[in-house]
Amino acid sequence: MHKDFTHRLRALANTDRPRAEAPAPEVKDGVATLRLYDPIDSWGEEWGVSAKEFAATLDDLPDDVTEIRLHINSPGGDVFDGIAMLNALRSHDARVVAIVDGIAASAASFVACGADELIMARNSELMIHDAWGLCVGNAAEMHAMAEMLGHISDNIASVYAEKSTTDVGLWRIAMSSETWYSAAEAVEAGLADRVDAKKPAAKNTFDLSIFTYAGRDKAPAPSAQIVEPVSEPAPADLIPTRDPLVDRFRHLVSSTRF
Repeated sequence: MHKDFTHRLRALANTDRPRAEAPAPEVKDGVATLRLYDPIDSWGEEWGVSAKEFAATLDDLPDDVTEIRLHINSPGGDVFDGIAMLNALRSHDARVVAIVDGIAASAASFVACGADELIMARNSELMIHDAWGLCVGNAAEMHAMAEMLGHISDNIASVYAEKSTTDVGLWRIAMSSETWYSAAEAVEAGLADRVDAKKPAAKNTFDLSIFTYAGRDKAPAPSAQIVEPVSEPAPADLIPTRDPLVDRFRHLVSSTRF
């Protein structure tokens, strides 16, 4: 097994961390302030914040709330719980303002980008990358997993494209390279609306070694211009055929990470 992948597995399995908590809202003058300061995980509790816990918090907000200010300091996590959080915010009647206090990486980045307004605190960072997951099985199942990961990444890229009003294909290229953005770079790329002039409320304290680059200072600068490559069709003998094993496998990847 590749040593980098082995390190990722060990980092994910590390439970030597404080117990995670569902966001506790503070409501004043029609503005609800929430903090997503943990990984996103479908199990919730000590593993992170689940979409179920997050949605319950939104459901309990008073009816007179007109604005939700979601402060984010999260390394991301489960892609489908992240999508559920994103859509829970989209469906709420209140205007949603996301503020990245420390880091919005992986799944936390598209939750942030789906808000009506995204503000980067000074010195905060944002990271996007391709979806990845685990697969055990034969060649057909491996091909099916690759196909599903590509589909998921295309779906997430559409969030960045909608936010920046640019082409989805450009974001797929940026994601495949694991791109890190400083606060100013996120604004320049169209992912964020502005950098907050106030002093940052938090800094990243998460173990980012599961990613290719452990933070913006370890990553190359985002590409100023991205040229979309011309893709060639895969050889016919490499295209997997559908069979019951493939369909069964699709039901086993609900914990796909992003």
